[in-house]
Parts: sequence; C-alpha cells; structure tokens
Amino acid sequence: MKIGEISKATGIPVETIRYYEKIGLVPEPERQASGYRHYRQSHLDRLQFIKRCRNLDMAQDEIRELIRLADQPDADCSEVDALLARHLNHVRERLNELASLKDTLEQLQEACSDGRTVRECGILGGLSAELETPEPEDRHNHIPGTHGPGNH
Repeated sequence: MKIGEISKATGIPVETIRYYEKIGLVPEPERQASGYRHYRQSHLDRLQFIKRCRNLDMAQDEIRELIRLADQPDADCSEVDALLARHLNHVRERLNELASLKDTLEQLQEACSDGRTVRECGILGGLSAELETPEPEDRHNHIPGTHGPGNH
C-alpha cells in the first residue's frame, strides 16, 4: 500500500507518517522500483497503535517504550503497568492544573461588568496585573523530557 492509502486508512497525515519513520517509531518501508514507499500490514498495525497511544496523550518516548516492550511478548508486563501508572499520575496533575486555570479564567470573567469601556475592562486589567494564582510547582514528568514546557 502507498503512503496516501495508509494515511487514509489510519487518519494520520502523510507528513506525520514520514516523521514517525524519521524518528524510528515506524520502520521505513521498502521502496518500489518507482521509488514509492510500499507499506505492509505491520506498518498499518504500528500506526494504529501509535494513534491510539497519542489519543491517550502519550508522549513519543512513552510510545517508543511501549513498542520496545511489545516486542518482548514473553516478558513480565510490570514495566508496561508502571509506564501507564506514571502517565496516569501525569494526567491527574494536568487535570489539577486545568482546574486551577478554569478558576483563574472564571475570576477574570467576574471582573467584567456591563457598560464599561475597554479602558475600564476588568478582564484586560486582570491580565495586565499579576493574577493571584500560585505558580505551578516544579513539574516532574513521568518520562523525563516529555510534556514539559513546549512539549505538550
């Protein structure tokens, strides 16, 4: 199957498939005489696995680790369980951060009342001043280097 076909079958953009190949999440397919990539069922299966992991907000390093573990079918699955536990803890932390963000946005919205000019806008004033929200604690990622600033 060609890259456009596997893209359509998985719902993953062509550029993303090429990126996954580049970073080693998906093995590079064989090339036909014409130079086109030729994908097999194993590529389709891997891409669907990656997509499911991404839908669970797993980072590339987590997916890479799960793939490594999946390639050892007779090994103890405790490492898989530990990885999922770390990811679940991270999701819980993010939910707390989002709840705090929601509270802050609600406070800002309450600062606005009808009949004011932009100059008098409580929302813009609140955004210009320091908000009374605690700074997030040092973020400990479940896999170092993932989900950090700019890596969400």
